[in-house]
Amino acid sequence: MSILAVLEQRAGAWNRVSFETLAAAQQLGEELGREVSAAVAGAGLENLASELGGHRLGRGYAVDHPLLENYTADGYTLALGQLIERIKPFLVLFPHTYQARDFAPKLATRSGRVLLSDAIGHRVENGGLVMVRQFFQGKINADLRFAGEPPYFASLQAGAYRADRLAPGSCPVETFRPELEAAQIRTRPLEVFREAETTVDLGSAERIVSVGRGIREADNLPMVQKLAEALGAELAASRPICDNGWLPMERQVGSSGQTVSPKLYLAVGISGAIQHLVGMKGSKTIVAINKDPEAPIFEVADYGIVGDLFQVVPALVEELEKRK
Repeated sequence: MSILAVLEQRAGAWNRVSFETLAAAQQLGEELGREVSAAVAGAGLENLASELGGHRLGRGYAVDHPLLENYTADGYTLALGQLIERIKPFLVLFPHTYQARDFAPKLATRSGRVLLSDAIGHRVENGGLVMVRQFFQGKINADLRFAGEPPYFASLQAGAYRADRLAPGSCPVETFRPELEAAQIRTRPLEVFREAETTVDLGSAERIVSVGRGIREADNLPMVQKLAEALGAELAASRPICDNGWLPMERQVGSSGQTVSPKLYLAVGISGAIQHLVGMKGSKTIVAINKDPEAPIFEVADYGIVGDLFQVVPALVEELEKRK
């Protein structure tokens, strides 16, 4: 019985969080001694199927049908359910995206199972799988074990696993044609909702400069904005900054904001409350600037600068501009 990673795409473009899920599946496969497979659903998947074949997997599945061109919970549940019935996986993994939150519980229920959602990690004990999930905005980590017979279902929090650890290789990709009828699709998708044209997807940013209450007042934000511009980074913030209206809520990182995993996360004047760490701990490199040497942010930082941000940030900007 294999581990099946269900990947997400929209209009022929991958959701990059999918590759974190695929990396997790590879890791679990090695630790549990199980074959790893992956599936993507949609219509006209030839290009994506070719890209899927460039990974170290036992097999890939392109779940292709005209009725899957636009996402619907009914369509994805029926199509992926048929695939699961055929290949009988041990574990089915999803990225914890809005789309997966919509259909994955329905898919698990179709198999008479429940979905373990938003897991942040795992370990193997005595040959059994233990998943780790957080509760109460990251204050408590709980160990969860699956009961009953497989297949089991779980979604993984963005940033919990590293996509850059995905092992390349090759695999055969099979086109799976589910049996679907239009009458089975009870919803009709409309245009994808966008809150505003200026809405930023911090989850896709490679570099982020995030600012916290150490900035003191809104008038000091342009200084940090200059640092973000010098680095070619997106500007983000901890919750107090957004609660005060100094930056829009779409730029908040944390348990009540966005979860990010950029190559570089530069925290400026952020103490490191657990609610914030939950949203950025998956970053590849974390740099923290804080005048308090005991600030919790330094416990997760790869590099720490203990100093006054009002002196450190202008010096960094000056040096970056010289290098340009």
